[in-house]
Formats: sequence, structure tokens, C-alpha cells
Amino acid sequence: MYTKRKFKAFDMAMWTRYETLLFIILSIIWVSAYYFADLTWLKIPWTPLALIGTAVAFVIGFQNSSAYGRIWEARKIWGGIVNTSRTFGMFVQVMLTNEHTEVKLSKEELQHEIKTLTYRHIAWMTALRHAMRVPKPWETIMNEKTNQEWDVKPPERISSLEEDLKPYLSQEELSSVLGKNNKQTAILYQQSYHLQKLKEQGVIWEFAFLQLEGVIEEFFTLQGKSERIKNFPYPRHFASLNHYFMWVFVLLLPMAIVPQFAEIGTEFTDNYPLIGDIFIWFSIPFYVAVAWTFHTMERIGRTGENPFEGTANDVPISTIARGIEIDLRQNLGETKEEIPAQFEIKYDVQF
Repeated sequence: MYTKRKFKAFDMAMWTRYETLLFIILSIIWVSAYYFADLTWLKIPWTPLALIGTAVAFVIGFQNSSAYGRIWEARKIWGGIVNTSRTFGMFVQVMLTNEHTEVKLSKEELQHEIKTLTYRHIAWMTALRHAMRVPKPWETIMNEKTNQEWDVKPPERISSLEEDLKPYLSQEELSSVLGKNNKQTAILYQQSYHLQKLKEQGVIWEFAFLQLEGVIEEFFTLQGKSERIKNFPYPRHFASLNHYFMWVFVLLLPMAIVPQFAEIGTEFTDNYPLIGDIFIWFSIPFYVAVAWTFHTMERIGRTGENPFEGTANDVPISTIARGIEIDLRQNLGETKEEIPAQFEIKYDVQF
């Protein structure tokens, strides 16, 4: 999701503090074993470790690039929903007229039809964002300790779909929608049937009806693209193996770094015996920095794999949908008191 300010270094440190502490403990254990137990034989050459590190870096780079691609595609899809929704709202308000009707509708009846179509579209966005927030087995970022302790939850984890749909659909339509597996598709079908009925009454001219059906078709397309990202995860053989490779590299890294610092320390022994004796301990911050960099980059990739999960770095579809709703209802002439407020920003995060 998007934040109001830049991601501060303190936030990053807090986000990775448990792993950083683990790296510090691991490095202290390795250095202590090498220094006090005289385990000078416990080492590996740099060449094979460098090859592993290079492979891990390439895979992490590929993962991050793919994850960013998924996030960017999701943002473009919902950007399309924003633009098409505004177009639909405009079409509905100007294309519903008495120009071709045999039985003229009153201004209030026309406004009621416009409001019904507009509210049904808001219901479609509501159903779609709820569907995008449904937890999948491969979505695990919400279960991480940092997300749980900060209580970062999207609105869809707080209120139910039925509760959110009630203001926009009649009781009959609501019961019909809730009985379907794909509720957002059911709402678009209802929308199309309603447009057909209005066309038969002459409220919508045939050419206008075709244009409105084209907009409904575009909603189906955007919905399908969004569902594709949600239901098809980043391939697990890439994500899982990359995670394991990263940990193999991080755990083997001290076996090369610690002996290297010990050898450098011996070069200071003659002229600076104290520095030469303790120089091996300087490998701790160096190891922590390298291990933290590889782990954090891999974690960033994992965080971006599922852009609709609802974490702090995902696409803010709840905010986008509510923003569209506010625009549409303002253009219906509703007052500020009648329109729900934008979702609350928590920890500078939009959901």
C-alpha cells in the first residue's frame, strides 16, 4: 500500500529487528567458537561461497522484479477500474432519458434508476475488494509477527461482505448475490439485466445501451485480470527454493568471513598486538550487514508477491474503491453527511 511519508530507516529496522538479532547471535557464536575453542579448521574457501552468493543474488533479483511486476500490474488494473467507473457514472447520468420512451418517467423515477445503477456498481466494487482480500494458503505475510503486533488489517478483515453490501442492494438482490460463489460476477449480471430492461422501456437508446454494455464488458475484463493475480500465486518452486538458498548462504557465510578476519588480525600482531588479537570480533558487524542485506531483499520480494493480501506494502484497493464511491455519490448530489468517509489511515498506511 502507499504511505504518506517515506519509509524511514527506523521502520525498516523495526520490521527486521528479529532477524537482525538472530544474525548477531549467530555471528557471536561463530566468533566465540573460533576464538575460544581454537576451531581454526572450521572454515570454507571464498570461491564456492561466492558462487552461491552470486546465484542467490540473481534469484533474489528475479523474484523482486517479478513481485514488482505483479504489484504494478495490480495497480494498473485498479487504475482502470477508477477510470471506467467514472465513465460509467457519467454515462448513466446522461443516457437515461425520456427521449425514446412511450411512457414518460418522472424526474424522480429517472433519478431512482440512475441511483440504483450507481449503487449497484458500488456494490460490485465492494464485492470485488472483499474477494481480493479472501486469505489464500500461499498468503502468509499477514501471519508474520511484525504485522500481528502492529495490528495491520484491511477493512475487509473487520466487516463482513453482507454488512458492506446492504446499503447498495435491495434485499432480493442481496439474497441472490450472497447465494452465488462469484458474487461480483453475479452483480454485473444484475447490472446487465437492468440495462436491458431499461432499453426495452426506451429509457436507454439502443446505441447508448451498446455503449453501457461495453463498459460492463470492460468491468468483466478488469475483474478477471484482478482475479488472475489473486488466484495464481508467484510460482512456489521459485519462492520457496529462493528462501532456502538464501538461508543456506547466510548460515555458511560466517565460515568464510570469520577466518578471513582472523587472518587479517595476524598481520597486526607484530606491530599492534591488541588490535591483532581482537580484530576477529570486527567480523560480527560485517557479517550482520551482509546477512541483513540478503535476507531483507529476499523478504521484500516475498512481501510483494501477493498485492491484494492486505499488508502495508500492497495495493490499497479499499481506499481506491471508497474514493470512487465518494466521487460517484457526490455526483449524484448526495451530501457529505450521507457519504461514508474514506477509510482511516493507520501507521501512515492506506488499505
